[in-house]
Amino acid sequence: MRVIIIGAGEVGYHLAQRLAVENKEVVVVDTSDEALRKVAESSDVQTIKGSGSSPKILEEAGIAEADIFLAVTDSDEINLISCYYANMLSEGVTKLARIRSEMYTDYGHLLTERGANITKIINPDEEVVNSVLRLMSVPGAVEINEFAGGKIRLIGIHLPDHSPIMGSQLIHLRDKIGDDLGLVIAAIVRNDKLIIPSGMDVLKPGDLVYFVCDIRDQEEIMARLGVADDPVRKVLIIGGGNIGFRLAKALDNKYYHTRLLENRQKRCEYLSEHLDRPIVLMGDSTDQEILREENIQDMDMVIAVTGDEETNILSCLLAKSLGARRTVTRVNNFGYMPLIEPIGIDYVVCPRLSAINSLLHYIRRGKIISSVSIKGEEAEALEAVAQEDSPIVGKAVKDLGFPRGSLVLCFQRGDEVVIPRGDSVVLPNDRLIIISTRQNIPKVERVLTTKVELF
Repeated sequence: MRVIIIGAGEVGYHLAQRLAVENKEVVVVDTSDEALRKVAESSDVQTIKGSGSSPKILEEAGIAEADIFLAVTDSDEINLISCYYANMLSEGVTKLARIRSEMYTDYGHLLTERGANITKIINPDEEVVNSVLRLMSVPGAVEINEFAGGKIRLIGIHLPDHSPIMGSQLIHLRDKIGDDLGLVIAAIVRNDKLIIPSGMDVLKPGDLVYFVCDIRDQEEIMARLGVADDPVRKVLIIGGGNIGFRLAKALDNKYYHTRLLENRQKRCEYLSEHLDRPIVLMGDSTDQEILREENIQDMDMVIAVTGDEETNILSCLLAKSLGARRTVTRVNNFGYMPLIEPIGIDYVVCPRLSAINSLLHYIRRGKIISSVSIKGEEAEALEAVAQEDSPIVGKAVKDLGFPRGSLVLCFQRGDEVVIPRGDSVVLPNDRLIIISTRQNIPKVERVLTTKVELF
């Protein structure tokens, strides 16, 4: 598979790294010598200096033979023009574009049809808002991903020490919490190392545990795991930019008591005009007096989503020290992400990582419907559909031939979520949710290539 990536920034860099490991033929185009040098030194990829909006550069990159075209620069205009010329030079190529401005996303149907004929527009701001809303829906969760149209959830959580399954082997999981609920432990992060577990693994204090469940069983499962039901009602959003405004709009209802803190007067005026219930405040989020005046100690969640990640981190630390229960910070720099939890911030959301996750499952082509990263980039959870004529149909899970380090987590069968055992048989049109370490992704793809197809 030949993949052309326009833009060697954080998104392009990490996509190139990921795809090169999977033995895909990757070409990266950028105008910066430094960005291209960084990519070339870390990955086995071809680099070309130039603008992705140049037809000549696209021909030099081999657009005629490309399968996937990714336009992921920080400029919406360059991404759009690149896709337009890519469509003219190679109409059959799958084109994915990172677009943030509402000026363009509001007319997405024009971009995905004639003209640029873009396969999918990825808006990182929308993805971040969705990530925050999912976190708010499951108090205590560190990470939440959805599959099967939102019917299946993969939830990462730190279990309390008094949890009934703490210290137990996973083979005894059903004995501890009952066998009337579908639950499977997908992964364990221990001492910063990811483990795809077997039935003999034991849960230990401090583990970050990822489990899969039917969304309808989520609340009951959390209760049986000993996780307190502590709903989020009072919210302070710091930063009234695109993400802050979108999030406030999503929370503009009777259930949430939302306040939005912004330091620009004109932006505050705009926000006040376009929001109904949320209270818009003007001020500096690093000013203790302002936070105290707004009773920061009563806030269930403080969400810092300004465009300055240092301000976001400092605001969250200050809010936490003043008594806020939970904090969420927006970070763009991948280097900051491992530092967030140790310094006391509860959650981190990253527009660039959200964009990467959204782009990945389209790169999988007709084998994978969706794909999300677990613990940064160490593993992926994949969703695929078994077609009626597939040789995988009629086989037991233990006979599917997936490599060690990968695990079939569950099926969606019609409206039913099935937590499989080794002798569970795959039926036509089952949606399989599979987790695999990054090193094994190419092997999983080979198993799926002839056995599972997209709708």
